[in-house]
Amino acid sequence: MLGLNRHPPAPEPRATPKAALGRAPDPRAPAAPTTPATAEPRPAGEPSSPVGATMHPVGESPPAAAAVAPEVPSSKLFVGVNIKLKGVAISDCDVLVVEGQVEATVSSKAMEIAPPGSFTGTANIDVAEIHGDFSGEITARTRLVVHGTGRVSGTVRYGKLVVAEGGEVNGDVRQLDAAPRAAVAVPPGVGDAGPVPPPLAARDERHLLRGERLAAAAT
Repeated sequence: MLGLNRHPPAPEPRATPKAALGRAPDPRAPAAPTTPATAEPRPAGEPSSPVGATMHPVGESPPAAAAVAPEVPSSKLFVGVNIKLKGVAISDCDVLVVEGQVEATVSSKAMEIAPPGSFTGTANIDVAEIHGDFSGEITARTRLVVHGTGRVSGTVRYGKLVVAEGGEVNGDVRQLDAAPRAAVAVPPGVGDAGPVPPPLAARDERHLLRGERLAAAAT
């Protein structure tokens, strides 16, 4: 009995958890609490930007859009050299430049007749610059400037007239705010010196004849 070899008893197998055996969890068991996802903390003072916004470095402002003012086009009519414009009415024109020959009626803010241009007709404008020839009726409400090569003839009405050396203005020329002088009727006899007295010798002879008649009547 003492010489027999005995083996130690085998260890008892341990119980394996059910989850390790690959079984599905019991649906009746309460669900495990979930931890809500938290946003990553943003440094203090950094503003949040909406989706699609362009980010700029701190301290740098985004480039401002250039403000473009709408440009109002001006109406300008240019009559070039060797061009003849006849029998027309020009209206709603801001600037009229004449280098050719024009026979028309024009209503404009500004008109310039450049050499060798000429204008014949009626012009109602604010400012006129005459380097060439004008003939007709012109009314320059603000200013009429006749340069050294300019010639103006006809009926001229102006607010202010400037004539350079060599310039010519002929015709009925009058300022707009100057009223024409009315003729004053003078009653007859007013300012008349009366009949001229006869010479002194004739008066003496007349008195002498009268004295002789009186002396003859007395005798």
